[in-house]
Amino acid sequence: MTKRTTIALAAAGLTVGMLGLGPAEASTRVATERANAANAANPATGATGAASASKPPKGARAVVRVSPNPTAHRGEEVTITGHCGGGEKLRGVFSGMTGKPVLVNVRIIDDNPKRFVAKATLAPEIGNGVGPVLVDCGGEAGVTLLVTHV
Repeated sequence: MTKRTTIALAAAGLTVGMLGLGPAEASTRVATERANAANAANPATGATGAASASKPPKGARAVVRVSPNPTAHRGEEVTITGHCGGGEKLRGVFSGMTGKPVLVNVRIIDDNPKRFVAKATLAPEIGNGVGPVLVDCGGEAGVTLLVTHV
């Protein structure tokens, strides 16, 4: 990871932390604010700020958080929490890319759709980087980013 990338990630993390939002809420808020600004700049579209602030599309309404994040180290246990956004219940937690999982020994503690809890261990062979953590809530899915350190 380059110094510029590290600085950009740190700045984004500080902004999210200062707003008191998880990565999923922060990206939703940024997209909503951009849409509101575009609608305000072009009233001919007929869209209002309220219309663009609607929920994410059906199938992508689950919210997921990982803690600790961004200070997770290899071999450390993390807690995955969130809600299913209208989905049935937490059915699975997935992570990693290219067939290499970031999380191992994933255990669903509580599959309650209004507030689920799962535990997992960071894979011992991971290095520094960023990887996705996805949840399947039976009809709704959610994703967040996990920043790892050696």
